Amino acid sequence: MKEPKLRTVEKYRPPYPLNNFPAGFHLGLGREIVYLLATRVTSRLEGPDWEEIFARIIGGRWKPSNVGLDDVLLERTAWSAKTVKNANPSKAKKVRLISGRNAPQYSFEADNIFQENPIAIGEMVLAIWNARVSDIRSKYEHLRTVVLIKSDDLLELAAFEFDTVRYQMEEFEWRWNRNKNLEGTDKKSGEHRFTWQPHGSQFTIVEDVPKDRLAIRIQRAPTLKQEDVLKALNFDPSWIKILK
Repeated sequence: MKEPKLRTVEKYRPPYPLNNFPAGFHLGLGREIVYLLATRVTSRLEGPDWEEIFARIIGGRWKPSNVGLDDVLLERTAWSAKTVKNANPSKAKKVRLISGRNAPQYSFEADNIFQENPIAIGEMVLAIWNARVSDIRSKYEHLRTVVLIKSDDLLELAAFEFDTVRYQMEEFEWRWNRNKNLEGTDKKSGEHRFTWQPHGSQFTIVEDVPKDRLAIRIQRAPTLKQEDVLKALNFDPSWIKILK
C-alpha cells in the first residue's frame, strides 16, 4: 500500500518571511552602525556585536551560544548570526561562513585522520554538523542563519538570511587539497561547498548570496571625542577608587 497523502498545516509562522526583513530594518541597522562608528576609535564590528545588533533590531533576545546556532531568539525562531568581510558587500556573490569546530577525533575517536578515506572523514564532519542542527531544531520551530557582509570601514553593508539545514551525505564528495585541508564538493553542480581544517577542526560552509539581499551605504558621522563624552556624563574623579 502506498503512503497516504496528508494535509499539513504550519502551526507557527515565523516573525517575518525568510530573507524579507521587517519594515525599517535597514534604518535600524544604519542607526546601530552610525552609533558604533561614533563611539569606537576603530571601525570594528565583531560577531557578538552583530548578534546583539540583530537582536535589538528585530526585538529578539541575544543568547550567546556555545554551539553558535541559536545566538538570537524570538518567539519560536532561532538565528545563527555570522559576519564576513568583503571589499564590496553589495556585489558579493558568495561568502565563506565559519560554522564551528567539528572534531572527528573527539566525536568518532578517529585519531589517524590522514590515514582515513577522505570521504569517511567528510561524512563524519557533516554528521557532527547535522547532529547540532537536529538538536537545535528540536527546540525551535524555525532555525535560520543571518549574515552581515561588511566592508573594512563599515560604510557599506549587505545582509541576508537562509534556513539552517542538515546536509545529505550522498550529495557531496570529499578530497584533500594541496594545503592538506578537506574540501567537500556538490556532486551535481561541482561547486565547492565545505572546507574542514584538521588542525583546529574548523568547519567552513560556502553560501551563495541571494540577489534579493539587503544592501545599504552609510554616511560616516563624526567620531565622539573622549573628553566630550566624559563631560556630557559629568565625570568626576571620585568615581574611581583604589581597591586594597
